[in-house]
Amino acid sequence: MKSTKPYYAVIFTSTKNEDIKGYAELANKMENLAKQQDGYLGIESARSEVGITVSYWGSLDAIKQWKQNAEHLFAQQKGREQWYNWYKVRICKVEREYEFER
Repeated sequence: MKSTKPYYAVIFTSTKNEDIKGYAELANKMENLAKQQDGYLGIESARSEVGITVSYWGSLDAIKQWKQNAEHLFAQQKGREQWYNWYKVRICKVEREYEFER
């Protein structure tokens, strides 16, 4: 992901219950839908005992628009009703980054 700084990260951390039928399919659909949103920059995700998904956005307004997307609102409701025992969302401003690659 190449972007100019600053940009924003939405960190979604969760634990799921036993009933995860349909979860992977809807998660993939939400990722593909997010890619179509203005301001979307990328995503990183790890899902095991604790799921962590970080999506990257060019502005706070872009994040707000994604939060209000009708299909995303449906997925949020489904997650609360069926899949998640707990979750937390953090919105952070990224001012600096660095990486290592062999």
